[in-house]
Amino acid sequence: MSTPSIANNAYQMAAKLQQQARAIEDKAGAPEAAGLDFSALVNEAVGGVVDKGRVADDKAVGMIEGKSDVVDVVTAIAETEVALETMVAVRDRVISAYEEIMRMPI
Repeated sequence: MSTPSIANNAYQMAAKLQQQARAIEDKAGAPEAAGLDFSALVNEAVGGVVDKGRVADDKAVGMIEGKSDVVDVVTAIAETEVALETMVAVRDRVISAYEEIMRMPI
């Protein structure tokens, strides 16, 4: 398994999300645009996880057909796992923030 490449892919995804978040902050003057950008950011992140899952599936099928190497399959599955764990962590933080906001007195 290629741990450095998995870490590099995770870092690149996080850096891309951070750049998009900064772009959203720059447009803070227009609430409608910021809302659309946030939804696009979430949609893109989920799409990335789905795409990694499809790549892992394709590699697994390729291995069964004799077209892929076992190392490629394991690497693709590990990258999918990292992407999914990242998405779950973000989801947990969003839910935690929502619960904290709901506990605030009005």
